Amino acid sequence: MMRTRVLVVILSALAFAACSSSSSTTSTVAAPPAPAGAAAAPSAKADIEARSGSTVSGTATFTETGDGVRVSVDVSGAPEGVHAVHLHEKGDCSAPDATSAGGHFNPSGMPHGAPDAPNHHAGDFGNMTVGADGKGHVALTTRMLTVSAGPNSVLGRGIIVHAKADDLQTQPTGNAGGRIGCGVVR
Repeated sequence: MMRTRVLVVILSALAFAACSSSSSTTSTVAAPPAPAGAAAAPSAKADIEARSGSTVSGTATFTETGDGVRVSVDVSGAPEGVHAVHLHEKGDCSAPDATSAGGHFNPSGMPHGAPDAPNHHAGDFGNMTVGADGKGHVALTTRMLTVSAGPNSVLGRGIIVHAKADDLQTQPTGNAGGRIGCGVVR
């Protein structure tokens, strides 16, 4: 009986020693593979830089979804208040006042208006409110644009943050004032 106890203690000690000396393994479960033929949603981005003596910086992202193109614009260093945001026809921010970006992107020849109006430029994104901290955000989804190549593509266009609010009526610019931020959509 004593021998059996000693044998059990020795075997237990050996089993414990074997477990503690084995190397530790961490297993990771990989995400399931994407369905055949599935691709990431086309997307594009612009880095917004200061123009016209401002300190604005930010990003604009464009992502194709089943509902259209999701547009999201975030800025910092902007003056407090309401500022118009538009997609312009040229991806050229070389001029100090960003006039090199041309006019509003308007492939359908529509009048200027609010982004939810029945008739408006494809590049009419409305207004963004900037807080006392200099930060602002605007987001919308539109069926008037694509990220993929084509006549309504955002690629190679300019995203502009204006000095003033868009009045959503004045043709063709919305009386939005100077251009304080500009980025090229890539």
